[in-house]
Amino acid sequence: MDYTHLGRSGLSVSRLCLGTMNFGPETTEKDSHAIMDRALEHGINFFDTANVYGWKKGEGVTEKIVGGWFKQGGDRREKTVIATKLYGSMSDWPNDTFLSARNIRLACEASLKRLQTDYIDLYQMHHVDRDTPWDEIWEAFDILRTQGKVLYIGSSNHAGWHIAKGMEAARRRHSTGLVSEQSIYNLLTRDVELEVLPACEDYGLGVIPWSPLHGGLLAGVLRKEKEGKRRTEGRAKEALEDNRDAIEAYESFCAELGEEPADVGIAWLLAQPAVTAPIIGPRTIEQLDGSLKALEISLDDKALARLDEIFPGPGGTAPEAYAW
Repeated sequence: MDYTHLGRSGLSVSRLCLGTMNFGPETTEKDSHAIMDRALEHGINFFDTANVYGWKKGEGVTEKIVGGWFKQGGDRREKTVIATKLYGSMSDWPNDTFLSARNIRLACEASLKRLQTDYIDLYQMHHVDRDTPWDEIWEAFDILRTQGKVLYIGSSNHAGWHIAKGMEAARRRHSTGLVSEQSIYNLLTRDVELEVLPACEDYGLGVIPWSPLHGGLLAGVLRKEKEGKRRTEGRAKEALEDNRDAIEAYESFCAELGEEPADVGIAWLLAQPAVTAPIIGPRTIEQLDGSLKALEISLDDKALARLDEIFPGPGGTAPEAYAW
C-alpha cells in the first residue's frame, strides 16, 4: 500500500479510503468488522464514516459498528485514521443539525461515544452551512482541537468559494483551517475541476472523492446488464441512458486495456494531482479485495487523453474553461 500526506498536514493516509456507508444498511456488523480487519491487512489505514450513516435518525448505526470494532483492541484504533462527519439531522429538534457551535460540540461528544474513542482524527463538515458565521464554526472546532478531541478539520460538498472563505476566516484567527475536502468526483462528474480542485491545491487541501464509480455506472454496468447481474433503476437508470454512448466507449476502451472498468475509474482518480484517496465502499470482503487492483494500474498519457475524449469534463479550470 502506498501512503501520502492528507493535504498539507503531516498525517499519512493510504491511497484508498475505506467508506463505511454500507455498514449496517447493507452489511451486517460481523461482516463489517471482517471488512475492516481485511482493510488493515491490506494496509488501508484511512476509514470514513458519518454520524448519520445507518439512516436511522439519531442512532448513529454505522459509527456504533466502527466503535464496536475498535473495542476489540489489537491496535485497531491506533492503526486507523478515522474520519467522521457532522451536519445532518440527528433528531427532530432544530439545534441537532447544521454547524452551530452547540451542534459541533454535542455532535462531537456523541460521535466519540459511539466510536468508543477519545479523539477523532479528521472531523468533517458534511455540507456547507450558509447561515452560521465562519468565526463561530472555527471557534467551536478550535476548542475541540485544544481539548484533543479532534486533530484535523475537513470539509465536504463545499464549493471553491466556500473553501476560500473558510480558509481566510481561519487565517484571521491563526487557526489551522481545513486540511481536506470530500467531493463527488469521477469520470462522469468532473464539475469540481472548475474551482474546487484549484482552491484545494492552492490552500493545500487533500481531495477525497466520494462516489468514484458514480453509483456503479463506471463499474462495467452495461456488461453486467447483458449478463443479468445488474438492473438499473430510478436516477441510475436515467444517468445511464443520458451517458450510454460514453459508457459504451469507456467499457470498450477498458477491454482494450485488459482491465476492469471499476479499476480504471479508480486509477484515473489516483492519477489526478489533487486527489489524496478515493473512497471505496465495499459491501463484501471480495469487493474490498478486488478494489486494490486499481493501485497496480498506471495510465499513460495516451490512456488519460482517451479518457478525456470519452468523458471531457468541464474543459479545464475556471475561468479558462468557459472564457478566453
